[in-house]
Amino acid sequence: MEDIILETGQFRLTVGSNAIVKSLIHKGSGQECLDLYEPVPLCTVTQDRPYHNEIKLSYLCAKTTFRANSITREGNRLLVGFEVVPYKAVLEIKEQPQYLAVTFVDFWVDKTQYNYEGLNMDLPPVREIRFLQLPVKNRKNFGDWLNVFWDDTVAVNVQGAMPHTFIGAEPFQNYRVFYAEAHRDVKLQGCTAVLLASNSESFLDDVDKVEQDFSLPRGVKSRRSKEIHYSIYRSAQITPENIDTHIRYAKMGGFRLMLFSTPSIFKAGEMFSYFSDYTYRPEYPNGAEDVVAMLQKVKAAGIVPGFHFLHTHVGLKTKYVTPVADHRLHLKQKFMLAKALNETDDTVFVCQNPAGCPRAEGTRLLQFGGELISYEDYTTEAPYAFTGCVRGAWETQVKAHDFACWGGILDVSEFGATSCYPDQDTDLPEELAEKVAQIYKLGFEFTYFDGSEGTNLPFAFHIPNAQLRVYNKLDPAPLFSEGAARSHFSWHMITGGNAFDVFPMNEFKMRIDQYPAMEAPCMARNFTRVNFGWWAYRMDTQPDHYEYGSMRAAAWDCPITMLGTLENLNQTARTADTLEVLRRWEDVRNSNWLTPAQKDMLRTTEKEHILLINEQGNYELVPYTQVQTGDDKIRAFTFSRKDRSYAVIWHTEGSGMLRISDAPEDLVYEKELGGEQLAVVTQDGSAELMLAGRSYLSTAKSMKVLETLLKLAELR
Repeated sequence: MEDIILETGQFRLTVGSNAIVKSLIHKGSGQECLDLYEPVPLCTVTQDRPYHNEIKLSYLCAKTTFRANSITREGNRLLVGFEVVPYKAVLEIKEQPQYLAVTFVDFWVDKTQYNYEGLNMDLPPVREIRFLQLPVKNRKNFGDWLNVFWDDTVAVNVQGAMPHTFIGAEPFQNYRVFYAEAHRDVKLQGCTAVLLASNSESFLDDVDKVEQDFSLPRGVKSRRSKEIHYSIYRSAQITPENIDTHIRYAKMGGFRLMLFSTPSIFKAGEMFSYFSDYTYRPEYPNGAEDVVAMLQKVKAAGIVPGFHFLHTHVGLKTKYVTPVADHRLHLKQKFMLAKALNETDDTVFVCQNPAGCPRAEGTRLLQFGGELISYEDYTTEAPYAFTGCVRGAWETQVKAHDFACWGGILDVSEFGATSCYPDQDTDLPEELAEKVAQIYKLGFEFTYFDGSEGTNLPFAFHIPNAQLRVYNKLDPAPLFSEGAARSHFSWHMITGGNAFDVFPMNEFKMRIDQYPAMEAPCMARNFTRVNFGWWAYRMDTQPDHYEYGSMRAAAWDCPITMLGTLENLNQTARTADTLEVLRRWEDVRNSNWLTPAQKDMLRTTEKEHILLINEQGNYELVPYTQVQTGDDKIRAFTFSRKDRSYAVIWHTEGSGMLRISDAPEDLVYEKELGGEQLAVVTQDGSAELMLAGRSYLSTAKSMKVLETLLKLAELR
């Protein structure tokens, strides 16, 4: 029999009549994109166990995978047969100039192979089908999120055209098996995958074409927007009364984006306890009108507003829980009552073994009907029971529950245990998504999908599908979105990647290297960027903290997010200096001032760098080193330039007179390089100067001399 040849404008895929993949040739370069050392079939099917009687007698009753062993083509359809099992898969193909789309349509079943046994069952009994798999050769870059191998010439990609398609890549020594699967528990018939083998420089153009043809969120278009590169000023404290102050601080830091957290507009309570009700705070007496007016003020200042929300969280003090818990909340483990439960019972007897149920504080919650019941413990030997129960938890109504009534463990969020998750297989997520969409329409232009991990299993489907349920209702589409969790299909929506969470200042630099700086190259391999963090502005925040984080972020063309707490911004002595650090880095990053060589250096160097404005008013990047001073309130870093030794120095908490013994006569103290010179009073070989905000000391003496002077310097 003849080979099957599937061809687009950019590549040719050849599959043998035995269903073994034989070749994937990229036309532009002539390169073979597959590793053909091991025979890999185009498809496989998996059953929970064999069902055909004779096959059942030959194989173990265990999850079993059968390989494709034949393939024929009829028009735009492929008929794929498998070893042992008496059915075939019908695939529909779409050969386009940019891509090949493959859809699993259905199974063709030889019912005579089953019917003689008199089986009353739907056929075939398939758990999942891998309807496309290819042994793709290793290349320089592997993007695990988008599922792509690429280098300077060719990019090879298998992606899902819908969230229901399971996409992955199994690693082997010289290749990865790229695959697309359909799972019965999510969607079996109708799942679609797309294969690309593109010129690397046009790869994103081809992905954009896929997004347009399949009506997907426009991830490529979003990644090409200028806004995706801007850093974000975020706060949970913004109100109409203080918005002017937040705008002032945002502009001082060079921020062109402002993210409004849900608690800044709506009642939040403890952690997330009121999330999903969206009840306006008292500061918004006119509700939506006040929000619209506030956002217009932000836009008038040249800042783009965005909305931060937790679309999968249902607060335990909301109308969805109190006084009657909604039947559409997710139960992570289900139980049937072994005994009727009256209003006063404090032991709940169940038919199933509770082994493995939650024991963490706040997560020990049962739901039967509309009642929540907390428990202290449970038995793992018959009779099975939850013990130490308190009825009517979270102010739900106490009611009797009949024998054989079904209930289960409420899926409580691990973040604070003040919220739970909706069942994604119900219409409750649609209801919550509509609420988010109505708020977004008030004038927000970008979004943050927080709490995205709060879904049912399987996460690979429900996480992006929950995001998509919200995204499809947002009008107009966001300029870009970030999110707390992502799966393969999320690439099209969460185009700004994720933002790393808050780090304490005494660990800040270490955590920057440990998390966002490690993630940035991974995101770059997926043709996107990461947000280098939610940087909480704390009372102990110093300019060098943000200098370091901004330096690392700029190395990867990545933005940052600062959490603006007004109390700390107002009271911290070095706020203006710290925001100036952010403004400078935001400017150079978005003006492409850094050269590729500088970026490469900043990615790997262990040295800290400072972004200066020199005597000519131009930016200048130099390495600098922190030195130990005579007082913890003195913070100083030294660097060399123009045959002089410099120290950038400031008072961490306020101001005070700094005394330097044995000061050199040429000591210069200036607010900015080449700018206003600050007073230095010399007497008996010592120098005194007022130390406050970031300023610069310099001398023609050696760096060793300057560092010795700083170590002996004293505040008085």
